[in-house]
Amino acid sequence: MKNVIFDVGGVLLDWNPARIAERLYPDAGERARMRELIFHHDDWLELDRGAIEESELLDRVARRAGRAVPELGNLFAVVRESLEPKLDTIALLRALSARGVPLYCLTNMPPGTYGWLRATHDFWELFHGVVSSGEVRLLKPQREIFELLLDRYGLAAAETVFIDDNVPNIEAARALGLHAILFEGAQQCAASLRSLGVAD
Repeated sequence: MKNVIFDVGGVLLDWNPARIAERLYPDAGERARMRELIFHHDDWLELDRGAIEESELLDRVARRAGRAVPELGNLFAVVRESLEPKLDTIALLRALSARGVPLYCLTNMPPGTYGWLRATHDFWELFHGVVSSGEVRLLKPQREIFELLLDRYGLAAAETVFIDDNVPNIEAARALGLHAILFEGAQQCAASLRSLGVAD
């Protein structure tokens, strides 16, 4: 095993829509309603795909929720601030890089957030290559986005490990012949990598 592909949200960075909604909406009932209207709606996937802009998402949410767009104006600032590094996973990433393991990244992320994170964090320099959904107009768990990454960087699926916290993404990777680790924490992930013969 020689290549490792990391997901970002939920693996390298915290991703917690419930906590984001809590910051935006003090009332529990309204918080639950808005979480459904924003994060659990297909429009959020379309944003990740790069099919709609942030401004269009805000317009659509405002119409669904019966709210004015300016009330939603700080949504993406709160989302970006919430994406805090998972320091133990970042440490694992750095340890793998120091041992010469070729590292790659495959993430579902809208272009605006991806650009902001690229400018904010330095762990991106550890990757030999990155595929972000908003730039290629594809989403995990679509087969095509995995194939695009493998083809772009000349990786053999059988020699590659994929790490993600989302079960459908893991299943899609395994269907393509990749080794896959369902991420539950940095220690568990490191142990699973060792079992696959990848140095930690």
